[in-house]
Amino acid sequence: MAETSIPETMGCWAMPTGNFDSQLISVGMAQWNLGTGSLQPVLTAWRKQFRHKRDFRRMRDAVAPTYGKLLFSKDCRAVPVADKCRAAILAAEDDKGRLNPVLAAELTALFENDAMLQVQTDAYVALLDQVRLDLLRVFPNGPMTPRKVRWAIDTRVQQGFLPGDEDIARLRAKLAAMSEADRWPRLRAIIDWYGAIARTIDQDGVSRDAPWNVAAWNCLIDAGRVDPEQYELMSLTFLRSRTAIGNSGRWQALAFERRAKIVLGVGSVSGVRDGECGPFGG
Repeated sequence: MAETSIPETMGCWAMPTGNFDSQLISVGMAQWNLGTGSLQPVLTAWRKQFRHKRDFRRMRDAVAPTYGKLLFSKDCRAVPVADKCRAAILAAEDDKGRLNPVLAAELTALFENDAMLQVQTDAYVALLDQVRLDLLRVFPNGPMTPRKVRWAIDTRVQQGFLPGDEDIARLRAKLAAMSEADRWPRLRAIIDWYGAIARTIDQDGVSRDAPWNVAAWNCLIDAGRVDPEQYELMSLTFLRSRTAIGNSGRWQALAFERRAKIVLGVGSVSGVRDGECGPFGG
């Protein structure tokens, strides 16, 4: 849970953000959001923890006296969010999609509330149940390594689901038929794809990371430090990251670098670097 929260909320339980990524509001250790409908069940679960409506209202007003009624309204708990809620949320943000200080403070108080900490934990445990089924489907012959578990959790948290069976079967057939001479050029080509789209005009969140990552990951290949499990996971990461559709693909490079860092144990995400591979520019 701590590792999941670091790229999402810098390790915090709350850290609310606004509509910069077209999700209206994102908040919580897994950055549940109104745009995809992942936040609404979390809000509903917190509301249901109170046996009486008066207890719910008392606590709601204590942690969110200004925006509590809006956040827990039927319009904001609807999936998709109703137009009335959308308009009210956007009115509480600036032209760059940043929350006003009052709404940000109230969301922080709500998601650091003890009852909401339990809701977040319960939601994460439910996510792990889904990940367990994902792993059994994607890797039916095992083994279930910590690396695969971390990769699957991050993929589901950020992108909602893992690659489909048909796509996985096609990829594995190509990997099995690939000659040894093609093996490393093909992996470098995936890294080249990441480096190229990271430099395009409409990729965000990767400017501090991409050059360092490209150098580091190519260094790992040169040093022979990519094992067969890592090779397959990098290929699956490419398969899923290139279909990241938020804001018409605006976050594809970021999606890729997050998973690649987990797979290779070396990488930079949001300016935070882990691991190293020899002397390359920083």
